[in-house]
Amino acid sequence: MTAKLIDGKEIAKKIREGIKKEVSAMAKKPGLAAIIVGENPASKIYVGIKRRTCDEVGIYSEEHKLPEKTSEEELLELIRKLNADDKIHAILLQLPVPNHINSEKALSAIALEKDVDGFSPVNIGRLVSGNESFVPCTPKGIIRLLEETGIEIEGKNAVVVGRSNIVGKPTASMLLNRNATVTVCHSRTKNLGKITKQADILVVAVGKANMITKDMVKEGAVVIDVGMNDVDGKLTGDVDFENVKEKASWITPVPGGVGPMTVAMLLENTVKIYNEIEIK
Repeated sequence: MTAKLIDGKEIAKKIREGIKKEVSAMAKKPGLAAIIVGENPASKIYVGIKRRTCDEVGIYSEEHKLPEKTSEEELLELIRKLNADDKIHAILLQLPVPNHINSEKALSAIALEKDVDGFSPVNIGRLVSGNESFVPCTPKGIIRLLEETGIEIEGKNAVVVGRSNIVGKPTASMLLNRNATVTVCHSRTKNLGKITKQADILVVAVGKANMITKDMVKEGAVVIDVGMNDVDGKLTGDVDFENVKEKASWITPVPGGVGPMTVAMLLENTVKIYNEIEIK
């Protein structure tokens, strides 16, 4: 068996085309503000991609790049200004932020109706309770990849490797909300390979190159690789792609799998917020 590729790049392209068409018919452009604090290289690249993609579909975007030494109060003041700005419908705080800033406090300061990435405690609470409102973009992209590919979630054994608040936990909640039986693994999990081998759907988001090997994957499993690791200048996932693809039924490549979907979901959430705010 050789796995079929789940082409996130192509699926995201179709979603962007739909968004572009929708935005072109709007009297006013949706507005997205992205805040980045510090010099995290991955964050800078990611925000740049978001800006270019906003331009592509016609969404107004702003970047607010703040120095590493920016105080928590200065960040909160910027968020308050953006909350009150009529041009801005959606606010994204790029994580991680420097250690001296309380990320939960900063995320909570974003107006609930402008929380485009769904990271506020209220939106996370809604997600966990099964009332999905605005959900984090990467988990939303993972679910959309499964749905667009026609992969059944209900009744399947799903294993999520990684328990971050950004990907692992919300992905597990979204799978559970769709009636999968979900196991979450992490750095303290014993016999990891034994657990992952039971997965019909395996989602890996740990940030460790080639961590999941062929012997850890069930024959015919669907494998979603969220990892993005720089190995000798080459972008590599958390899954040993070349070997695992010989055992899985479906697999996402890195790059070109989950990454493009994260950005597409950000655009989709921005338009959703715009419609809710402007139509009121």
